[in-house]
Amino acid sequence: MTNEIQHSIANFAALETSIANGEEQSVKELLADQSMQELEKSYLLDLAKLGNNSAIIKLLNDIPVTK
Repeated sequence: MTNEIQHSIANFAALETSIANGEEQSVKELLADQSMQELEKSYLLDLAKLGNNSAIIKLLNDIPVTK
């Protein structure tokens, strides 16, 4: 596995954890200048909706989708 893929997987896992824990600042830092695929965004939005954190949901809604 390349270093870039490992970093990407680690970043996504950190993002999942931050969303689940309601850590808005961590989510903001992890999403800085990022775009993601629709499936990833949808999954993370579902996770954020479980926690009912409107600030994190807004952050995720604002992320551009890659095609």
